Order: sequence, then C-alpha cells, then structure tokens
Amino acid sequence: MTATDGVPAGWEVVIGLETHTQLATRSKIFSGAATAFGAAPNTQACAVDLALPGVLPVVNSAAVECAIRFGLAVGATITPRSVFARKNYFYPDLPKGYQISQYETPVVAGGAIAIIVGEALREIRLTRAHLEEDAGKSLHEDYRGQTGIDLNRAGTPLLEIVSEPDMRSPAEAIAYARTLHGLVTWLGICDGNMQEGSFRVDANVSMRRSGDPALGTRCEIKNLNSFRFLDQAIRHEISRQVEVIEGGGRIIQETRLYDPDRDETRPMRSKEDAHDYRYFPDPDLPALVISAERIEAVRRTMPELPTDRRSRYEAEYRLSAYDAHLLTATRAVSDYFEAVLATAGDDARAALAKPAANWITGELSAQLNRDGLEISAAPVTPAMLARLLVRVADGTLSGKLARELFAALWQGQGTVADTVGDEAAAVDDLIERKGMRQISDSGALAAMVDEVIAAHGKSVDEFRAGKEKAFNALVGQVMKASRGKANPQQVGDLLRARLTGSR
Repeated sequence: MTATDGVPAGWEVVIGLETHTQLATRSKIFSGAATAFGAAPNTQACAVDLALPGVLPVVNSAAVECAIRFGLAVGATITPRSVFARKNYFYPDLPKGYQISQYETPVVAGGAIAIIVGEALREIRLTRAHLEEDAGKSLHEDYRGQTGIDLNRAGTPLLEIVSEPDMRSPAEAIAYARTLHGLVTWLGICDGNMQEGSFRVDANVSMRRSGDPALGTRCEIKNLNSFRFLDQAIRHEISRQVEVIEGGGRIIQETRLYDPDRDETRPMRSKEDAHDYRYFPDPDLPALVISAERIEAVRRTMPELPTDRRSRYEAEYRLSAYDAHLLTATRAVSDYFEAVLATAGDDARAALAKPAANWITGELSAQLNRDGLEISAAPVTPAMLARLLVRVADGTLSGKLARELFAALWQGQGTVADTVGDEAAAVDDLIERKGMRQISDSGALAAMVDEVIAAHGKSVDEFRAGKEKAFNALVGQVMKASRGKANPQQVGDLLRARLTGSR
C-alpha cells in the first residue's frame, strides 16, 4: 500500500489546527504584570495572576487591538460585542481553578488564510480567533520526585486561532502553520519565537476512508513548538490511527503528547468536550464592546498586508503567484525584496524584479539555510544584491561569475577602505579586484572560438553531422578557455556562425 505525503492509499486525513499566539504586549491580559521572557520563577506574577481574594481582572486594551489587527488581516468579522467566559478545570499551574477565555462569542469570527503547497494555492478557512489567558508552567525536570510551579506565564495574553478541518496532508498543515506564523509576525502582534512558547500549535487529526464524507474520531496533539515536530507528530498519528482501525480497533477521542525522542504520540488525557469545562460568562468582566470607529482607527494603522503585496507584485512586476507568495512568506523577506528594487532605482525596478525574486528565493535562501541565519543578518545586503543584478543585466557579469561574486560578498570580501558606507561601490570594486568582468569583446571572443574549433575537430564534425550535444561541448571548451569569463550568448552566436559558415 503506497502512501502520498504520509497518507496511505485508500485513506484521507482530516487536519485542523489550533494555534496559541502569544500577543506582543508589555503586560498581561488582565493585570499589569510584565510578560518578558526569562525572568526568575514567580517574579512576574502579581495578585491578580495568583488569584488572591478580592482582586478583579481588567482587560488589556493592547491585546484587544492585536485581535482586531488579526481579524482585519484575514478578512474576518470583528464581533461588536464579545464575552469572556470561565473555562473550568483544575491543574496545579492554574491558580484560579479556571481559565478566562472566550467561548460562544469570540472577538474574531471567520476569515481565511491562503497557503501554497508545491505550486498549488489553497485557502484554509478559519473558524474563530479568541482572546484568553495562558496558564502557568509545571516544572518536572528540576525537582526529583516533585513538581515545581512557575506562575510567570499565568495571565499572559493569547489569541487562540482555530482553523476549520480543511487540511488534507502534513504538507498542507505545515504550509498553513508557516503562513500563519509569518502573518502574525508581519502584523507585529507576536514575536513568533517558538522556542520560548510564543507560537504553539495543537493538531487535531482524524482518519477516514477515501470518499467517506463522515469525519473520523479525532485526537488532539498538544503543544507542538516547531514546524518539524508538527510534521513528525501528524505523520506518526496518521500511521497510528490507520494501524488501529485496520487492526479492528477504534480510535478513542483523546489528547496526546508528541515525544520527539521516540517519534511517537502517547495519551495525555481523554479529550474533553465543551460541556466538561462548564463554560459560563465571567461575572467579573463586562462584555467586550468594540465600536466601528475603533475598528477603523486600527485599520488606518495596518501595514500593507501580504495578500496586498502579492497582488501588487503580480500586477506591477508580472511575477507569478508562486513567486509572489514566496516573497511574502515573511515580512523580512518581502522588505528585503522591496529594498533591492528601491536601491536599483526606478528605471531598473521592473526589469530586475524577476531576477531579484529568483536570487532571493534561490541562492540567498539556500545560503541563509546553510548558515542558520535570518535574512536581516545576511552579509549580502539589498544594495549589494541590487548592484550585482545590475551588473548581470548590463553584461558585466555572467551567471557563473555572478554566483562567484555573491559567494565572495557573503564571505565579507566586498568592503575595503575606499568603499566603506557605499555598498554598491564595494561590489564594483570587488569585480575589478578579482578580475570578474565578463569578456564581451567580439575580437577576443572570435579568437578563442577559432582556437577551439581548430583544436576539437571531432566535435566540429559531429555537430555538422547533426549532433547538437557536440555544439554544447564546444561552447564549454570556449568557456573553459576564458576561465568562465566569456559572454555565453556571444560565444554561442560566434561559434554557430563559424560552424555554419554564416560569418
């Protein structure tokens, strides 16, 4: 039985994701305590977070604004009057014995996120996004035979973003999670730091036979804090559920944890339904009322959104939907692209858009991955890449020489005393110092072509007998003789003219 992206033939996986996005506010959602990461345990938990008698929560206006920004970005409905509820359960790291969340009327309803898988575009619908507080943290590793409780995270503002069960493969789930991560950081509502718990994903996974419209029993895999773990956990859960069903068993609705060391999911607890939490409106918090004027005020502060930039790139620069999507995966990548074109100048902007897209999503992206760098730390700045592209366009550099120049710039060879502060001049200086200028002089190239023809009679005869591969071999010999500096187009034209007698 073959599998497609981890899904065995004859089966279909149904995936929905719930994402806990920590909002980038300086204080907690219902108190004035700090949210900074890394403080000593229990030093950022105030009386409200500890649920001491007589304290009252007050909603953080900045957290509400973050929710509005997200709703506007995904085309959702901002609920004019939403309600905070108490979600009742009893964990040691939940001081109140309940979590303040939203249930029946969330602040954000609906919306959608466009993803790209391979070169196919898909839209994933959103069910809702609601505001809630985070719980504390139980510490098991540092206390032998005991559990410590750190309440620094208690009350940290979260926006829980819930998708519809629209994803049908691990690849789609990863594409959705990455796109959502890119969007919330683009908007500035989350720092996106998965290692610190700022962006955590719960995956709801169920299996059904191909063609069956009924949903299977789902299991929820909790607190996945990397895209790699999300992918591995879903793949394992697919295999586990199929094995159970095909073995005559049945799937139990439950919450599971993923163990990356063993590459397996294991039961955590039975999966609760909404009634198990005994939701009811929080009597200490009034309804959250958001006026149309407030929504419009937030709208005026919104940055250009990824969807708008994609449309602009396609219309203004004639980029494909695929290229436009890659360039807007994160705001940092998109801003780098914008900076390259801005540095290149108005006259060259349109002509260099496609080459810039190719270099950023190709050579630059690969080098960043190899070195584990963010694009903001790339040694090749937008100004450097822009000048490199200009020199390819004007014939100064061939593609091969451009790659060699890029590597040299990446290694920091582009700055000398005379070019400090002028990155474009540094690129031109390096071209001259390394002798990288492409040979385009027709006389010099003609002499090389004649020498190669004279020295490779067999290849000449094969070409004239109709073997096109022999022509490519001769071009390669000319390029070798020029040490890669000859203009390939001119070499091809001169060589073909010589061989066909049409000088």
